[in-house]
Amino acid sequence: MDTDAFIAVNGPTWDRLAALVRRRHLEAAEVDELIALYRSTATHLSTVRSTNPDPVLTARLSVLLSRARGRIIGSRTPLWAHVRAVVLEDLPAALWSARWQTALAAGIMLGSALLVGIVLGLDDGLRASLVPEAAQRRLASGAFTSYYVQGDAGGFAANVWTNNAWITLQAVVFGVTGVWPVWMLVLNGLNIGLAGAVMGAHGQLGTFLLAIAPHGLLELTCVAVGAGAGLRLFWAWLHPGPLPRTWALARAGRALVTVALGLVPVLLVSGLIEAFVTPSPLPTVVRIGIGALAWGAFLAYAGVLGRRAARRGITGDLSEEVVGDSVAVAG
Repeated sequence: MDTDAFIAVNGPTWDRLAALVRRRHLEAAEVDELIALYRSTATHLSTVRSTNPDPVLTARLSVLLSRARGRIIGSRTPLWAHVRAVVLEDLPAALWSARWQTALAAGIMLGSALLVGIVLGLDDGLRASLVPEAAQRRLASGAFTSYYVQGDAGGFAANVWTNNAWITLQAVVFGVTGVWPVWMLVLNGLNIGLAGAVMGAHGQLGTFLLAIAPHGLLELTCVAVGAGAGLRLFWAWLHPGPLPRTWALARAGRALVTVALGLVPVLLVSGLIEAFVTPSPLPTVVRIGIGALAWGAFLAYAGVLGRRAARRGITGDLSEEVVGDSVAVAG
């Protein structure tokens, strides 16, 4: 089929249908015309799909038919239903689809932390070349734990929240490079390992672990999730599979935006725990229990709901009504 000729012949029909869809009020004859044009355009879309699945034309007709169908039916999905679908389906599905990249990101960060912590913990000279001995003693004698009680708790929580959100956003936005998320993970691992080495060398390793455990479980998981989503975008660019590269990138990018927005409230919870629970006088087991409970809830949310949504074919991408229909491709 000659696509240009097909558009030239049927273009006026599609333009007329689009004009009717945009009108606020329709007469009875115009309603009948709208229905007839909708049927004709649906036939045209079927012809395009089966003979020459041009992606641009397919998307154009899919969106047009979706709008016309909404105008004919006259029903709208309430806002609460959209919010429910995002929270209970799209976001968990997007998190689940990036689970392997998230595991890789967590391995990179924790591996870097362990490696640096062991090396610097065993080599006093190397550690002193990075952090002077006087600074190490100050850190171990109280400077590390006093960080969590500086200033007003509410302001501290807001500062932690925005800082962690900014770090995660960078991993998401620059994930397509494949380099930035890895560098960010390694840098975070180096900082954690260095702090742990200093505290451990001065007999305060337990204090270090107990101080970061309440909020660190959820906070570091969010960082790994953001980096994993960014690496998933990089993988879609590197290995698009049966889809055209731009399509694969677009689909992964839309799911990635879903993850980025979903991590905002989770990071807020992490910030509140760091500001109000970590420095609190509550027993250690209670503080760690609160952090572990929040962490477990997030993992269950992503794992249970995500797996269930994935089984139903939900990927975290926008619906076809928004992005247009997809076409069959060779496997």
